[in-house]
Amino acid sequence: MRTRVGLLWLVLCAVAYPTLAQNLSPQQRQAILEYQLTLPSAEHLIAAMQAMTTYLISLPDYQERMRKSATMSGADRIAQLESDPKAAAILKQNSLTARDYLIGVPALRMALMAAQGATAPNIVASPANVAFAKANLAQLKPKMDAADGIRR
Repeated sequence: MRTRVGLLWLVLCAVAYPTLAQNLSPQQRQAILEYQLTLPSAEHLIAAMQAMTTYLISLPDYQERMRKSATMSGADRIAQLESDPKAAAILKQNSLTARDYLIGVPALRMALMAAQGATAPNIVASPANVAFAKANLAQLKPKMDAADGIRR
């Protein structure tokens, strides 16, 4: 199970976080820069990540779904999430839209990375989100690590 979660995480990085795959479109970059993180939104994003990961790895064809998602446009990934009743329910339960999830998760992840001193051309975070992440790092980092399956 731990291996499946690790594999899923690597695939999700390439699918949901195109910046980590270094193929960020100008529109995705701008959307991430414009996304404004708040503590409630960060909490919702992390909770949704955990539930979405659990759901996706429960599917018998999750690897094929992840491969297919990797080739989709942002609009197609949004449509895919919205058309999947379970995924849509997870987002609704966490007060998120598919766009919020697909933009917010990488915005949060990269703000946390930048807050910890990571610098790279593919890390995109607004100054406001980096300041937010720095101010809330002690609270959010353990939750994000738990959502990623990292145990301390």
